[in-house]
Amino acid sequence: MSKGSVLKEYKNLEEVLLDKDLAGLGDAYVNLLFSLVVSQKSGHPTGAKVNNRILAEAVRKAGLRKLLPRRIDRHVLGNAAEALIVFAWLADTVTFEDSLRILSEKGDAVEAFAVLLREILERLGERDE
Repeated sequence: MSKGSVLKEYKNLEEVLLDKDLAGLGDAYVNLLFSLVVSQKSGHPTGAKVNNRILAEAVRKAGLRKLLPRRIDRHVLGNAAEALIVFAWLADTVTFEDSLRILSEKGDAVEAFAVLLREILERLGERDE
């Protein structure tokens, strides 16, 4: 079984961002990435969870907010980030190592996730116009 075999067909990026199943898997994937980055910086193994506030702000900074429905809360914005990040990995758009490198380059978690989200959008051909 390949990792891409769990992906369904999506009509557009909004469907990816709002897929709750993808967000569920993305939650675990994003927390693993974040835990490894925190562990590398601290020098010891750490299990860390990314706060939805961080992901929601990263979604805004990356320009993704305009692709989502108007009245949604921070939790839905965080889910959108998680869904997109794991989608990019499953679709072989961004490797696990790419994500670790990008997240490690910035000291600020919001900025790091915003850079990762922008990189994913660029690789998917979704440029901000």
